[in-house]
Amino acid sequence: MASWVLSECGLRPLPRIYPKPRTGTTTFASHIKLRISRTDLSGSSISLSNINKERNWALRVSAPLRIQTVGEEGSERTTDNNNGGEFFDPGTPPPFKLSDIRAAIPKHCWVKNPWKSMSYVVRDVAIVFGLAAAAAYFNNWVVWPLYWFAQSTMFWALFVLGHDCGHGSFSNNHKLNSVVGHILHSSILVPYHGWRISHRTHHQNHGHVENDESWHPIPEKIYNSLDLATKKLRFTLPFPLLAYPFYLWSRSPGKKGSHFDPNSDLFVPSEKKDVMTSTLCWTAMAALLVGLSFVMGPFQVLKLYGIPYWGFVMWLDLVTYLHHHGHDDKLPWYRGEEWSYLRGGLTTLDRDYGWINNIHHDIGTHVIHHLFPQIPHYHLVEATEAAKPVLGKYYKEPKKSGPLPFYLLGVLIKSMKQDHYVSDTGDIVYYQTDPQLSGSQK
Repeated sequence: MASWVLSECGLRPLPRIYPKPRTGTTTFASHIKLRISRTDLSGSSISLSNINKERNWALRVSAPLRIQTVGEEGSERTTDNNNGGEFFDPGTPPPFKLSDIRAAIPKHCWVKNPWKSMSYVVRDVAIVFGLAAAAAYFNNWVVWPLYWFAQSTMFWALFVLGHDCGHGSFSNNHKLNSVVGHILHSSILVPYHGWRISHRTHHQNHGHVENDESWHPIPEKIYNSLDLATKKLRFTLPFPLLAYPFYLWSRSPGKKGSHFDPNSDLFVPSEKKDVMTSTLCWTAMAALLVGLSFVMGPFQVLKLYGIPYWGFVMWLDLVTYLHHHGHDDKLPWYRGEEWSYLRGGLTTLDRDYGWINNIHHDIGTHVIHHLFPQIPHYHLVEATEAAKPVLGKYYKEPKKSGPLPFYLLGVLIKSMKQDHYVSDTGDIVYYQTDPQLSGSQK
């Protein structure tokens, strides 16, 4: 059952498993009349060699179908309040290319500074040990809850730095990225290479119903096969926010394999040694925690590490879920010829986390990160601002947060009540709601 409560967190191309393209089929409301026209887009093949320097692979972008409404507007067509209430269809192929966005980003934003990257590592590690020392020194129940929140946030910050190592945006030195990535991710019980490879797959297939690796939607047929208890487990808080460790062991719904198993279909034979290395590092960290429990006592280890670890898991699941779900206007998911790397990337969302933005290294600037994961985190804000004029309506401006992003809990709850499954048919689909879970069933 736990395998249905799974999360984010990628770059080996998955086999092309999506069904044969269905010409002109969508899941807009059934009363909409559609007119289908073939649009010729230049630049139908893009090379993403910069995203994965270990392999050269290309994404073939087929000429998409343009969906135009003849009758009433569907609920998935959004209103642009900044342009006189004009309707905007987020599933329409954009009028710009990936190269147009790249050209708008200043050249210095692509430069990786390993010394600057390492300074963030030193800062975060020092804060982690400082917080632990302070909590152990005071050791009272006024301090512990404050410590748990702060330390879980710092564990999440360590993950983000290791995430940069996995993308190669930490530095141009592969060995440095691997060593730092292993230290950071193993310390929070994440198998570095196993995660790195699956996360690349997520980036390569973002926005694709079947091929995406993280928080991808459940097709209606599979959803209907689930019993009510499993559905409630997947969509009832806090269970989805505790999903990440289970995802690492058994992946997402409809997918098999483990991030710890070198023989998993997540990996190709040449990656087995990397996966084994990361699994051994993870095991060493787990053994260290067991040893510390004998020295310090299990309750002290639980307070210093165990509770912050689960807080980190909740941070990870919250952030990664809301970067792909929960916008006021429903956003499309794609299959077949309608999917492209660019269109899939434009379905991701930026989020504002208030004071947490700097602490977790501006991971909220997610759209540009998804399109160009090789950009270092300390340049993402500037790169996003430079790209906005090109992105136009396809960029969803995030709601401004207060000092702490409590508003995101409301966004999460709303999405969990509405975003349950997508149609089995159609190359452009939108989330649909199960009235039995949303509470709207009479």
